Amino acid sequence: MNLVGWIVLLTLLADFTLNRIADVLNLRSMADRPPEGFGDVYDPGRYRKSQNYLRVNTRFGWITESVDLAVILVFWFAGGFPALDGWARSFGYGPIVTGLVFVAALMLLKAIIDLPFSIYHTFVIEERFGFNRTTVKTFIADLFKGLALSAVLGGPLLAGVIAFFQYGGPHAWLYCWIAAALFILVIQYIAPTWIMPLFNRFDPLEEGELRRAIFDLADAAGFPLKNVFVMDGSKRSEKSNAFFTGFGKNRRIALFDTLIARHTIPELTAILAHEIGHYKKRHIQISMVLGILHMGVIFFLLSFFLSYHPLFSAFYMEQPSVYAGLLFFGMLYAPIELFLGIALQMVSRKNEYAADRFAAETTEDGAAMAEALKKLSAHNLSNLTPHPFFVFLNYSHPPVVERIEALRGG
Repeated sequence: MNLVGWIVLLTLLADFTLNRIADVLNLRSMADRPPEGFGDVYDPGRYRKSQNYLRVNTRFGWITESVDLAVILVFWFAGGFPALDGWARSFGYGPIVTGLVFVAALMLLKAIIDLPFSIYHTFVIEERFGFNRTTVKTFIADLFKGLALSAVLGGPLLAGVIAFFQYGGPHAWLYCWIAAALFILVIQYIAPTWIMPLFNRFDPLEEGELRRAIFDLADAAGFPLKNVFVMDGSKRSEKSNAFFTGFGKNRRIALFDTLIARHTIPELTAILAHEIGHYKKRHIQISMVLGILHMGVIFFLLSFFLSYHPLFSAFYMEQPSVYAGLLFFGMLYAPIELFLGIALQMVSRKNEYAADRFAAETTEDGAAMAEALKKLSAHNLSNLTPHPFFVFLNYSHPPVVERIEALRGG
């Protein structure tokens, strides 16, 4: 194995080890009782349940990630990549179709391996802790819809990337960047009205006190709002959430039906004010711009490595190809992606504090936002005392205790 192979191997092992250390520290950071101020939403029984939920999910994660790592290593060192490449080339099609067959086969193999774990997590773990509402019919439908979307949306994008790098010459990376950026913008635009309704029902929030309070809030915040939607989150889970998606006339704010059922109107308007805060402070737009710039850097670097023979030799591939290069470069780029992800999560946590402040200032009721966060954490069995190192690696939102302290000026 050459130097590139050793870099990829050590990266895989280091990432696995780093996350396991974070998991152990996270489990050890659990406290005997909930933090001060959470006793009204976490009785002793529910607090023990939240800790058990953390233990079970952490240990289940150890199993799934160990299997994933083992499969990758066995497939790699058993010559799986050149064998699959030879099979894909045996059909005699050009590089674009061959690339689609190669990637589709890998995705299908991963989906088959992941399926038992997904079934167990949904129908055993989530069921055990009272969250699961997914039926077998819904689970199967989601599976096939996801595969269909991957083929309909991902297939043409992958074909375009392969074609550009195969025939586009020295500026192929630039063409790919422009095409992929346009693709992302289009998906963001159509997702609320065309894609998301494939999985959930979105009904306009009915007339009443809550709707009036939300529209009054939007007017006060200077946020153009045409409608608010209720999503049937209870179709799959008892967990609660709210989100903002899309842009332009397809901009959409959605509340889970489970969220509406469990919170007061002041709490719900505070949650909506938080989502509006992200928009008003341009967090969503900045995140999208950063994502597109990052994608451009990846395509630029990729253009050099697609002709770098040691990259393919590391995976025992004698015939370089664009489609295999995409996969292998992604594995080589993983260390940079890790550090970049940590940096972006730090920015995201800062943005969450800013959106919380916006909600408190706009509603003039920071207590309602704090109470909403407390209830959300209790309903979702959130970990109230995560270890700082685990937060550093994995959290895009600050721990709920720290968010509430910030709202109270602590």
